[in-house]
Amino acid sequence: MCLIIFAHRADPAYPLVLAANRDELFGRATAHAQFWQPDYPQILAGRDLVAGGTWLGINRAGRFAAVTNIRDPSQPERKPRSRGELTLNFLNSKESAQQYCERLREHFDEFAGFNLLVSDGEALCYVNNFENLIEALRPGIYGLSNGLLNSPWPKVQRGRECLQQLILADSPLPTDSLIDMMRDRQRAKDSNLPTTGIPLQLERELSATFISNESREYGTRCSTALLMHAGGLIQFSEQNYDEEGQPASAHFYEFAQAGPFYNT
Repeated sequence: MCLIIFAHRADPAYPLVLAANRDELFGRATAHAQFWQPDYPQILAGRDLVAGGTWLGINRAGRFAAVTNIRDPSQPERKPRSRGELTLNFLNSKESAQQYCERLREHFDEFAGFNLLVSDGEALCYVNNFENLIEALRPGIYGLSNGLLNSPWPKVQRGRECLQQLILADSPLPTDSLIDMMRDRQRAKDSNLPTTGIPLQLERELSATFISNESREYGTRCSTALLMHAGGLIQFSEQNYDEEGQPASAHFYEFAQAGPFYNT
């Protein structure tokens, strides 16, 4: 997952509004978002068929998790454990978000650099293992890519502005509008590009919200929209894309939140 734009309790009608793009190599085997029958039937998520975890998911009790990697060529990408475990393990647990994150701290070094978001339906916590940071987020509109939370990258800033406009304009807010927001292919001006240690041309290509790089066999594989309503309704929409960046299969799920948020 390379871009997540979300509103945490910024609108009383929606405890969580989220739009995300997963950018990945075309050749990495992936399953579309679905309930994980029969092993984890309460979890709705896409599945990485290589390492077995997920980049973003939710369960029927309203527990949410998403992860991005941190772009830093000076740091090793090979570590003993897959970042997809971080999300899957939370979705399958009954700990509060804060409890899970604190327990995770002693295992930070076992994973390559990551940003992690986890919500138990009440608290939404952000974790960054580069900075050894665990933070309970206040209500607001946030953006997360492959830097730090709310890094001033152009696509992060554009995404936050667009989401704020959507929340103000649309009532009720459709998931289609969130998916459309994530299709922006505009690249940033060179003067606005972040410096993350990669070549300039690649930095340009990765500055768009929606990435299509056929020469590198890499790009946006899917967009996800998630709406958690104050009344307990959960709406989850996923749009997949082919290797030319054109819409392929789409999946939509709607269900009522069931069960407690977390164990006290």
